[in-house]
Amino acid sequence: MFAKRHFLKKTLLATSILFAMSVNATENVDLMITDATVLTMNDNKTIYEHGTVVIKDNKIIAVGDASISKQYKADKILNVAGDIVMPGLINTHTHVSMTVFRSLADDVPNRLHRYIFPLEKKLVSRNMVRIGANLGNLEMVKGGVTTYSDMYYFEDEVAKTVDKIGMRAILGETVIKFPVADAKNAQEGIQYALKFIEEYKNHPRITPAFAPHAPYTNSTEVLQQITKLAKKLNVPVLIHLAESKRENEKIAARANGKTPVEYMHSIGSLDERLVAAHMINVSASDIELVKKAGTGVAHNMSANIKSAKGVSPALAMYDQGVRIGLGTDGPMSGNTLSTIDEFNQVAKVHKLVNHDRGAMPPIKVIDMATMGAARALHMEDKIGSLEVGKLADVIVIDTKAPNMIPMYNPYSVLVYSANSANVRHSIIAGKLIMEDRKMLTVNEKEIITEAIAFTKKVRQAVIENGEKVI
Repeated sequence: MFAKRHFLKKTLLATSILFAMSVNATENVDLMITDATVLTMNDNKTIYEHGTVVIKDNKIIAVGDASISKQYKADKILNVAGDIVMPGLINTHTHVSMTVFRSLADDVPNRLHRYIFPLEKKLVSRNMVRIGANLGNLEMVKGGVTTYSDMYYFEDEVAKTVDKIGMRAILGETVIKFPVADAKNAQEGIQYALKFIEEYKNHPRITPAFAPHAPYTNSTEVLQQITKLAKKLNVPVLIHLAESKRENEKIAARANGKTPVEYMHSIGSLDERLVAAHMINVSASDIELVKKAGTGVAHNMSANIKSAKGVSPALAMYDQGVRIGLGTDGPMSGNTLSTIDEFNQVAKVHKLVNHDRGAMPPIKVIDMATMGAARALHMEDKIGSLEVGKLADVIVIDTKAPNMIPMYNPYSVLVYSANSANVRHSIIAGKLIMEDRKMLTVNEKEIITEAIAFTKKVRQAVIENGEKVI
């Protein structure tokens, strides 16, 4: 009898120890997403059905099938019942504050010089930049964008809005040769950029940058000066490049017939810190120069075709290993800021211009919106895929919406069926920014109300005495 009781005690003790060990083996984490169709966008394009993504602090600590959820105890669990879970979308090029000008002069020829520059001269201010950025940030988060690259004026004001909403961004202070709202000339623009870079150089989510508007709107000396400063300070340089016929003609006249890409290469400004937007008028040799330089490319399909400037050979660049990702351009150009609304056009237009139904398949489009865009911004070690150790920028796409049913192929559904309203949840740096379409870090109603109020000033600037003046 004693032996039996002794055996029972030993058994209970061993069970207690095993239980205690199992409890201790369960790691506490901040957030866990379960029962998901996980598109990792890693090198192997691994997909987990009924998958799990585990987040602690600001990073992803586990990605896998349903079994890994047993290893963690989360403060919050999002059971998404089969919805798509994927890396946050990355908008590689925009001018976010121009949301307040959206829908103006959409079909005006030579609109940049005839309409946009005069409009900005009258209306751009710190307040306008803040209001427009708040509205654009809201639109992007609700459309699944977690990181964006911006070029505009008063970028320190944009930075404040990015910080508040909780997004990630590369923000480039514009440098241009003629007087603008925050600088009388290019040198003042550079000084403004230097102060901005100093202020935000150590921010965890904001990367300050130089943004020379374009080669033809800056001198060779200014472009070279910016290249040297960017190297010294280790910051990006954002630029419009090879975008228009006008640019080609002006650069050819300046540089003995060189293309804009050849010109940037010849002056030492085509390098691994540069992110070049548009890249429409480029040759095979231009593409090779860009690839060797490690320069990033922002492909803005909607803006390019709306302006009738042409279709960038983005597919050729992607297939040849150029660092290329999707962008929207500014909300006066492409009109929307969410890259999910670019997917459909990117896939279809490249099929059309290549006369090939199989060209630009959906998986390439999604890659260009995630890892491709991360590579374009030289941030592929931090974002762009759902992998252990990367920053936790994650979105959840509703697959129960009528336009998303059925889902036989998640890549096809995303590219040909989805829209920005299908984004359910947005997580940036491990923090839930939007849950079930509800913003958690900013007041959506206040942002929209303030933007609508500002449009009265825009209307007054555009129309005086009953006549359009711009």
